[in-house]
Amino acid sequence: MSIIAKKIKITGLVQGVGFRPFIYKHALKYSLHGWVENRNDGVFIVIEGPDENINQFLYTLRDSAPLASSISSIHTEDSEPENFSSFFIKKSESVSQDVTEISPDIAVCDDCLHDIKTQKNRIDYPFTNCTNCGPRFTIIKDLPYDRQKTTMEPFKMCDKCEKEYTNIMDRRFHAQPVACSDCGPEYQLILKDRKIDNFSQIINITRQLIDDGKIVSIKGLGGFFMACDALNDEAVKNMRIAKDREMKPFAVMVPDIEAAKRYAFLNESEEIALKSWRRPIVLLKTKLNLAPGVCSGFDRTGIMLPYMPVHYMLFENLKTDAIVLTSGNVSDEPIIISNEEAEEKLLPLSDALLTYNRDIYNRADDSVEININGTERLIRRSRGYTPNPVELQINVEGIFAAGAELVNCFCIGKKNQAILSQHIGDIKNYKTYEFYTESIDRFKKLFRLNTDLIVHDLHPEYFSTKYALETGIESVAVQHHHAHIASCMAEHGLDEKVIGIAMDGTGLGTDNKIWGGEFFVNDLNDFERFSHFDYIPLPGGDKVTEEPWRTAVSYLYKIFGNQFREFDLAFLKSIPENKLEIIITAIDKNINCPESSSAGRLFDAVSAITNICPVSNFHAEAPMRLEAAIAENITEKYDIGIDKTISFDNTFRGIVADLQNGTAVSEISAKFHNTVIYCIFAVAERIRAQKNINKVVLSGGSFQNAYVLGKVEILLEQNGFEVFSHKKTPANDAGIALGQLAIAAKRRQLNNK
Repeated sequence: MSIIAKKIKITGLVQGVGFRPFIYKHALKYSLHGWVENRNDGVFIVIEGPDENINQFLYTLRDSAPLASSISSIHTEDSEPENFSSFFIKKSESVSQDVTEISPDIAVCDDCLHDIKTQKNRIDYPFTNCTNCGPRFTIIKDLPYDRQKTTMEPFKMCDKCEKEYTNIMDRRFHAQPVACSDCGPEYQLILKDRKIDNFSQIINITRQLIDDGKIVSIKGLGGFFMACDALNDEAVKNMRIAKDREMKPFAVMVPDIEAAKRYAFLNESEEIALKSWRRPIVLLKTKLNLAPGVCSGFDRTGIMLPYMPVHYMLFENLKTDAIVLTSGNVSDEPIIISNEEAEEKLLPLSDALLTYNRDIYNRADDSVEININGTERLIRRSRGYTPNPVELQINVEGIFAAGAELVNCFCIGKKNQAILSQHIGDIKNYKTYEFYTESIDRFKKLFRLNTDLIVHDLHPEYFSTKYALETGIESVAVQHHHAHIASCMAEHGLDEKVIGIAMDGTGLGTDNKIWGGEFFVNDLNDFERFSHFDYIPLPGGDKVTEEPWRTAVSYLYKIFGNQFREFDLAFLKSIPENKLEIIITAIDKNINCPESSSAGRLFDAVSAITNICPVSNFHAEAPMRLEAAIAENITEKYDIGIDKTISFDNTFRGIVADLQNGTAVSEISAKFHNTVIYCIFAVAERIRAQKNINKVVLSGGSFQNAYVLGKVEILLEQNGFEVFSHKKTPANDAGIALGQLAIAAKRRQLNNK
């Protein structure tokens, strides 16, 4: 039998997911000799043995790879046999500026949950993990992924753990966070008057506190969270006071799928998403049997399942089967990760603080998804997803994309991969901006990024733009909505002329006005603005996002003049007459009244006019409440004017008439949404007829509206369009950086030709 040899390089998500043990076991299975090695640029294998055995081994690589792994490429070349006598794992090396993928954090697996019940040194041990689960991104400091380059480095393995770690046939072989009750991290419960270190006492007291309606702040994988009983309305009210969070819905954790079905309606794909190893929050239609304060009147609740051993251990003892689990932060600051800051800031807001002595290195909030047309769509991309890259069809090496200002994520380019950061937040907040710059430095180090081009938003006052310009590196500005559409194009591998439709809140246009209801003909390099929503003055500028009634008044004044004040509209009764006079004067004299074509502000105005949400307590509350109010099975719509621009004057005339005739606001909401859906379709048809383009790309925060996106996709597809919308990246401003990166790369490519 002839012996051959192969050199194999595997790239993708192949570190921190049990890949080397997987390789080793299958090499033994097929009687092959050689070695496997982790390097920062991939997993390398030298294998030798019978030809047929090697072919079977190569087939196994893709067919049976570990659950959380994702192979991007397998490069194989012939080699000369070296007559190895066994198969072994070589010590990891860092050999180049290339990097392989870093695993996101993985929910605890069933095997480890079993070990917590049966393994002597892991019974009730809340940091039990293996090669198939546990912390990854949140603890890693550098590549290659080895223990000494994680926050597990201070914890010296005991003999039992080291034996597992070095036993190739063990499930914990080379599991970097491996630990047990004899050698690993430990929890501590901090009360107002004492500290408790005994874990069984910790669990019992924590359970008692939550069941008694108290608030406990808990250290999670990527930061602290605040928890209370989601069935106890008083506890939820106290949580809102503690968080200074008046109306924004809370996320809820339940122990299992059966509990999720008690509190929400689930379809098959939503159930799959909930149970996946990524463990996101999934926005589900609610069955209204949680405490009323959890949802604040919305028809969806964010539900998630446990992903840490401590979650399971708490639910075993809790009387309630639903707990609020909301981010542990102050105001709009980032989620807290340090024990000291948590004790200083969260303990005064809580009845107890549950913490542990392993550091979180990379902050990561929970990810959030919504199911639209049977497909999960990411709204917030963080724990469980970051730092998985987006594979592109263009070389983005050396490009840094600064992202937007709200719900910021930045993006770095490595070869053909776009690596999006975790959710950063609103970087106008000083603490969040610190988190932004710190994370950029860490990503650059971790992924060996040598930046030679930086790309930013067109808006000169965005903090992300200022950061980009202060680097002194060659930079390029990209229009906000072009970046939105390009982000969706990049996700789907598109590099051609498309019909780009951006329905969004705010973005500076090339005419120095605020855009947001945009119809483009564009490719990655450039765009033509085919049409847009009519401009409307925004009295008070950014103030309109907090007070949507201002935009409502602006629309009514434009259409009806001062006559609108005689319409006896409910929302006007809460506005003092002198304040209304100031707003109208500001519009007349163009005092701080920037013009906007924003879809987001259009939704705001309708939400205010119907008195659903005249004043907003949190970002995008008005359009969210307008969507939640939609009556089912309404097919009617209002009139619009489609010419060079799109006028909603007749829409508002129809809404006012309906209000005066006593039409239910739920019906008005449905008719308005149907109007927007028809508008998108009608303009897309015009563009197709004139430009002979059939691919439609949908992006922007307004496409997080499940009613709009769901019906627009179906309507366009039924009429022969090829439709592309966001799935793996957010449609909101968190996806902007990906589009910026793709545009900059395309322009660089064209300039170098």
